[in-house]
Amino acid sequence: MASVSVSELLERHGEALRLFTDRVHAVREDQWSAPTPCTGWTVRDLVAHLTSEQLWVPPLVTGGRTVAEVGDAFAGDVLGEDPVAAWDRAAAGARGAFEAPGALERTVNLSYGDTAADAYCAQMVADAVVHAWDLSRAIGADERLPARLVDFARREVGPYAKDLSQSGLFDAPVETAPDAGPQTRLLALLGRRA
Repeated sequence: MASVSVSELLERHGEALRLFTDRVHAVREDQWSAPTPCTGWTVRDLVAHLTSEQLWVPPLVTGGRTVAEVGDAFAGDVLGEDPVAAWDRAAAGARGAFEAPGALERTVNLSYGDTAADAYCAQMVADAVVHAWDLSRAIGADERLPARLVDFARREVGPYAKDLSQSGLFDAPVETAPDAGPQTRLLALLGRRA
């Protein structure tokens, strides 16, 4: 995890959630089935992925439950009839869990083992930032990401970006021009071409 204070981590987390929320609220009714830069995912698939990720936070962080205990509670259609409202509820729940007193000092059980809650939060920030760009591109919204979030996400994913492509969930990093800006470099680390 990038070395930051608890207050800075929570600040970046709030900014990342607001950024993604702004993009979700900008999705038009005719765009939910549009393709995204995430291979095989529509806008609805992308929002469902992020919504599901947020739903996991309260039981893992404040509930002290393991991945096995949560099981398939968040499998299937987590968006229902109102994807925007589903996202808003999930984001608020995740935000509340990470802001709970002492939450970032805990250890959480993730699919790959026990992890410090602050590291989990940092991963969630980076995920929301990059997927905000994916969603922006898919719906034709402003693709510029806030510089502080780009810097945070680059520091977070830089050490393990190459390993992500081996998971099959991300494309391999792509080459960038020597003079590429920070956002382009971040996206390239995660297999995206800006």
